[in-house]
Amino acid sequence: MTSLASVTLEVADLSAADRFYTAFGLGTQVRLRASDAPTTGFRGFALALTVAQPADVRAFVDAALDAGATTLKPASKSFWGYGGVVRAPDGTILKVASSAKKDSGPATREIEELVLLLGATDVTATKQFYVGQGLVVAKSFGSKYVEFAAGQGPVKLALYGRRALAKDVGVPVDGTGSHRLVLGSAAGSFTDPDGYGWEPVAAPAPTA
Repeated sequence: MTSLASVTLEVADLSAADRFYTAFGLGTQVRLRASDAPTTGFRGFALALTVAQPADVRAFVDAALDAGATTLKPASKSFWGYGGVVRAPDGTILKVASSAKKDSGPATREIEELVLLLGATDVTATKQFYVGQGLVVAKSFGSKYVEFAAGQGPVKLALYGRRALAKDVGVPVDGTGSHRLVLGSAAGSFTDPDGYGWEPVAAPAPTA
């Protein structure tokens, strides 16, 4: 089974990005690579962190803001739970959310799930593309959302309509140039219908 083994963010300032993601709490989950590839507007993806309670949402959001992120959506209660969205200094969009609306204890800053949301122009067609590459669908909600079975990597992969994703994270849908994102798997090199590039990487070792 093919699965997402690594996520590499391409950044203009490697040292600054390393400091940010270490302070934020994703220092071991994402890889960084220097790049000055032109990019403007929405890059078409977001990293979504699921945490246990509102206190954890606030802890992650506050850590991001202290490390130089900007607010896209302030942490607040909603119909579905509690969450907030920030943009990292390198431009990556980070969404932190909990299904709980009330705290049950102090913040632990533990991540229950980390999902890479790829904005797809045609979710159904892109799902079929990835199935053809060997990925296995774990959840599917028609043409709106698809989640693939996770391997041993630290990040799950999911597809979301590009326009819907932009609305969800609070940015205009328009964007041009590089995604500044490289995905890794043991399946080799390929590029999906929306231009997200994959490169071969060794499968991560199973966690204890």
